[in-house]
Amino acid sequence: MNERVFVTIIIAAASVFTALFVYWCIPPLIADPDIVGALAAGFVNPYSSGYSADVLSCWVILTAWILYERRIYGVRHGLWCILLGMVPGVAVGFALYLLLRTRQLRHTAR
Repeated sequence: MNERVFVTIIIAAASVFTALFVYWCIPPLIADPDIVGALAAGFVNPYSSGYSADVLSCWVILTAWILYERRIYGVRHGLWCILLGMVPGVAVGFALYLLLRTRQLRHTAR
């Protein structure tokens, strides 16, 4: 897979996730702006709890990776990816970090 295909897939996946997140989550949040209740709703049954725990774990792992590579490789702007990993989600934060990382490491390799 070349870099152009990689970037296209990453941008498409993050865009689709963001659209679905907005479609599914924003209308109920507008109707009932209880943010704590909305966050807790991700743990209403064993299956959603498992998926929610996976997502939270992925966010922690992504955060550790971003902070590590900031120190070791000097990848900049990763803190924005950590924030975007919280809202709208890890899919967007991770995708953006991969794009930033790819671009910055490509320039440092030259």
